[in-house]
Amino acid sequence: TPGRAGDAPAPEAAPPRARRVTAESDTVPVRALYVNRFAAQSTRKLARIIGYADSTEVNALVIDMKDEFGLNYVPADAGFARNAGAETKLRSVKALVDTLRAHDILPIARLVVFKDSVTARVHPEWTIRRADGAIWRDHKGLAWVNPYHRALWDYNVGVAEELVRLGFGEIQFDYIRFPEPYKSLPQQVFADSKGQSKPDAIAEFLKVANARLDKLGVRTTADIFGLVTTVGGPLEVAQHWEKLSPVTDVLLPMVYPSHYPRGSYGIARPNAEPYRVVNVALSRARERDEALGIRDPRHVRPYLQAFTLGAPAYGAPEVAQQIRATYDAGYDGWVLWHPGSNYEPFVGAFARTLESKASKAPIAAKPRGD
Repeated sequence: TPGRAGDAPAPEAAPPRARRVTAESDTVPVRALYVNRFAAQSTRKLARIIGYADSTEVNALVIDMKDEFGLNYVPADAGFARNAGAETKLRSVKALVDTLRAHDILPIARLVVFKDSVTARVHPEWTIRRADGAIWRDHKGLAWVNPYHRALWDYNVGVAEELVRLGFGEIQFDYIRFPEPYKSLPQQVFADSKGQSKPDAIAEFLKVANARLDKLGVRTTADIFGLVTTVGGPLEVAQHWEKLSPVTDVLLPMVYPSHYPRGSYGIARPNAEPYRVVNVALSRARERDEALGIRDPRHVRPYLQAFTLGAPAYGAPEVAQQIRATYDAGYDGWVLWHPGSNYEPFVGAFARTLESKASKAPIAAKPRGD
């Protein structure tokens, strides 16, 4: 767990390197590191992460700007400020963004959408309910907001638009799903569904977000469970590949080997075979995209495991295997996830320069969902 860090307007990083083609270009693969709110607020930690980008192929950082604790900045919009949540926030988003851009790093804003207990507290009318009318809560006692509620959509896309105006070049939506319907918990009741299926609601949210953010010239991306690439229909949380892929610019399946049950893909211990797990998961994603007419090697950008969960311990060799599996499946970009944003043990997996590595060249650009 990250420790509490003092915030600062901008990190003291090394001088920017020579200019290179920005990751905002659709022709450049994005190779990114996830940065949680505490690391983003820490002068020392952020400077270290920027240093990794200055000396390797890493060219983007995914910054927590709206997470489970609320907003990680002080919004200009008074309505957004009501949902701000956590007390500690970035002192200056502009200083952060300007620093990243000075180092030729694409700033990506991560926004947690439907797992939002902060907004649920401020707007109880937006929450998922139980059959008795009480607010539904998950195993941790947290309320979730109702993915069918259009005012909630507007709020989240509005936050995204404000972050674009503050300088972020890409918006990454996370928790774009329904909560797991555990049998040990009360039944979930959704107002405003109007007969719409759960997978269709999730897809329509992304379609609406994509259309609005496209007008601002930024990519819209979405994090999904890794199993979505291989499960034929929708998961219980309502993520379905064929519905989501056409309506967002990039899908980010979280293909962490440690999260796959024993025996997945015929692999006795998935966590011990990171190359095979990632390659099978992404090869299936490519097959499904090609059936949809989507053949862009940058349309899928997996989240890869840069943390240890069970045996074996993960270091640079295990990350390198996952990266190679991504390229061998025909995709060119990736994001590393470490919950504490500690990447020092994994730097050895990064190439020193940015080069296209996908084993299959693009055949056609991704069609827009319209």
